Amino acid sequence: MRLVDGAIKVDRVTCAVDCGIAVNPDVIRAQMEGGIGFGLGAALRNQITLTNGRVDQRNFDGYQPLRITDMPKRIDVHIVPSTNPPSGVGEPGVPPIAPAMANALFALTGKPVRKLPFQA
Repeated sequence: MRLVDGAIKVDRVTCAVDCGIAVNPDVIRAQMEGGIGFGLGAALRNQITLTNGRVDQRNFDGYQPLRITDMPKRIDVHIVPSTNPPSGVGEPGVPPIAPAMANALFALTGKPVRKLPFQA
């Protein structure tokens, strides 16, 4: 992670997933990469605000989802070898990314962050 002109840039993410026997490793990797992207969007950009009970963001000019150019250049997914029965891999990539980023931001800036989306 680094700061570029005051913006947070994530260059690399490493993920480990223990999902039992890996039936289709390519699908597992794809699910983790997609979940990481979804979690990055929540941590960096996704915000809906209300004024007088109405949503302020009416379209994509007011709501910027994460773009492919904002994804890390490298995402390493390590599938833990296992003899346990296969399990689901739908969302496990989503929850850990924001706390990991918060820790990295604290290490980088010395300032704790406790609100999404993160501001540098």
